[in-house]
Amino acid sequence: MNYSVISGDIVSSTGLHIQDRKFVEENLNTLLHSLKKEFNVYGRIIKGDYLECVVPNASEGLQVALAIKSFVKAIPIKMKAYKSEENRIKQFKIHGIRLAIGYGELSRYKPEEGVIDGEAIYLSGREISGETTYNKERIVIKNTLFFASKNEDFNKNFQPLLALLDVLLSKATSRQCEVLYLKLMNNQEDEIAKRLGIGQSAVNQHSTSVGWNAIDEAVNYFKMVISS
Repeated sequence: MNYSVISGDIVSSTGLHIQDRKFVEENLNTLLHSLKKEFNVYGRIIKGDYLECVVPNASEGLQVALAIKSFVKAIPIKMKAYKSEENRIKQFKIHGIRLAIGYGELSRYKPEEGVIDGEAIYLSGREISGETTYNKERIVIKNTLFFASKNEDFNKNFQPLLALLDVLLSKATSRQCEVLYLKLMNNQEDEIAKRLGIGQSAVNQHSTSVGWNAIDEAVNYFKMVISS
């Protein structure tokens, strides 16, 4: 049986103040709880800024990854508190988190014991550790969404798709990301309007601005390819 395993690390987490780092970690815990409810995802946080998630229904891998990315980008960190580390905090605001989806088998998966082992987690972890951005002088981030599997056709097909989604999400505002996250969590627009305390027309507008139709098509394409 194949799984999608998502590994992720928070962009520029070392540049965040301690209270903000704690705040991000608390938010990630809330996120994992919601993902478990909606997608039966098993997730854990390592060292406060590194994430591992197993998506049992592998075809939902991209939907879950984009939900994580939009959620993290919507975490309200106040830019004003950062002067000297301005560039790093900007990178956090633009990218939020770097994510790799590893698609493959798990030789051992016992969520109740916290055991994840096998090809899928090896692939996602290797992809993330190979893409480390930490550089004292300057931070340069090109891509923050990756896919890795043994299937070269999948890798080739998904790479440009993820690159385009990456660009789309990097330009999204915090409010657009809030709306996107709730849509990816299968909420209807009227529910989202209630949750965020805004009008349904505003939800619709944010959805359009963030490129929801294209994102939705990409998520469905991923589902179709992985399921076939």
